[in-house]
Amino acid sequence: MMSDPSDAAIDQIVESCNGDLRGALRALLLVNEHLEAELQQFYAAAAQDSPPRGRLLH
Repeated sequence: MMSDPSDAAIDQIVESCNGDLRGALRALLLVNEHLEAELQQFYAAAAQDSPPRGRLLH
């Protein structure tokens, strides 16, 4: 039976933290925080580039 690709990714993350589950969770939380900050920057940049709502460009 084939395992879920997520299982392999989880195993790899835990292995990269020398089997420390708390360390793996900490690393994932830090990556998630970084991605959320990048997403907020993306949204802010997109909001600056878009025309105001309710107004059509001619």
